[in-house]
This record gives sequence, C-alpha cells and structure tokens, in this order.
Amino acid sequence: MRNEALIGYLLHQRPYQEKRALYYLFSQQHGVIHGIGKKGAPLFMPLQLFATGKRDLKTFSQINIASLSFVQKPIEQEDSNAIGNSDPIKDSSAIMSEVLHHDSITGQHQYAALYLNEILWRLLPTEDPMPVLWHHYQDSLRQLKQPLTADELRLCLRHFETYLFNELGFSLTLKHDSLENPIEPHCAYRFLADVGLVPIVHTEDNDRAITHTVFSGREILMMLEQGISAITLNAWSRLHRQLIDHLLDYQPLQSRLLWQQQQRYQS
Repeated sequence: MRNEALIGYLLHQRPYQEKRALYYLFSQQHGVIHGIGKKGAPLFMPLQLFATGKRDLKTFSQINIASLSFVQKPIEQEDSNAIGNSDPIKDSSAIMSEVLHHDSITGQHQYAALYLNEILWRLLPTEDPMPVLWHHYQDSLRQLKQPLTADELRLCLRHFETYLFNELGFSLTLKHDSLENPIEPHCAYRFLADVGLVPIVHTEDNDRAITHTVFSGREILMMLEQGISAITLNAWSRLHRQLIDHLLDYQPLQSRLLWQQQQRYQS
C-alpha cells in the first residue's frame, strides 16, 4: 500500500526509537496492521491515518483522531479519500487535547477494554480484513464508555468473545457431546477446546482438580436455551476462558493479571 487512508483503533504499542512507536492497529479496511508512527496515539479512540509499505511493517503518518460521525458510516458508504480532506494533522500534544472532547473509558472498564485489545492483537492474523468484527469491537468500546454493573460488564465481554470465536472459525456445540450423543441433564461433562464436551465419571480425586472445567448436563442445556444471559453468565465465562487460554497456548494475559492485581489491591 502507498499512502493509503485507514480508519482504526490502536490495540497495542511498543517504544521504537526516541520519538516513534511500534503500533498494532485494528483497521476497518485491512484488519490488524503493524506499523511505525509518531508517539502519542491514544487507546480506545477512532484514529485516521495514512499507511505506506509493501512489507509486514508499515509506516504510519498523519495520525489523527477520527470524527465519530465518519467512523460510524457503513463500510460501503465510506469514501477512501475522505481522510485526505480532513483538518490539518495534529502533533501528539494536539491529539491528546482532542481526546478530552471525546467520551473516554474510565475506572475498571479500562481493564475490560485492555482485555479486548490484548486478545485481538494476540489472536488475529495480520492484514486479514474483518469488518464485521471491527464494528462489534467499536460497539463494545461504546458500551464500555457507559455506566455498567459488574454483570453487564462481563456480558459485554462474553458477547464480544463469541464474535471473535466465530471470526476465528470456532463454533461451540452444546447440543451433543464429543461422541455425538445428546447432552443428558444428569451427566457431567468436561470441556476440551479441541474435542468438545467429553462425558466424565465423577470421583472425589478428580473433582478437586478439574472442577472449573466440568459442566453439568443441566447447566449446558440451560446455556443452550438461554444463550449468554445473567442466569448463565458464570458458566459461559468458564467456557470462554478455557477456549481463550487454549487459543493463547496457555500463555498469560497481561490484562487479566492487571485486573487481578487491582482486585487484590481493593480487597
């Protein structure tokens, strides 16, 4: 690409030289793109910029906060030249001052937003367009800017994880176990990400070791009937965590560790 106009959200950044940073951008047009740009781009804000480069690592220039009205346009109605007609590009200090005029994600909701960012930049392939997931991510950030109860916050994350799993090609089947037998309400099942729901026989020895991976048949049928709801939230959270951990090859999530540290600090 050569001086291509992009709209996206910053997922992650690393220092690169004194005045620049390595950015992981979730773009509306091309999915996740890696690039080098001037320091100062904010998280959780829609950005407009130009990208140049034929290799995996692009050069990002003219990074600016995008107007929300522009970002919310349907994909097919967007004009790729619209960015070039925007206001003069601001330096990093101007960008940060403009952030104050946008709704921001504050308090504990920031940890949830960091979690969404981390699973995206660690799990999504580079330069693979995912416009539907991009809009779901944007909607999730919009929800996180609103007052939410603890359960509403978790519901927001579980719903987004479902969209991510679908985009990655993982479908969770709850109607049958790994042997293609119907789920029985009085049976117990262990979820294995690469196999599915495996029937198990309870013993006192293995119950202690695998309680968090075991689901009762009644619990699974309730998940199937209710979907992701306040009633089934705990079960879906356990199931999704196992699948996320599997996809990450059981490497720790820094956002999860930060959240746990914050919870211990407050307790």
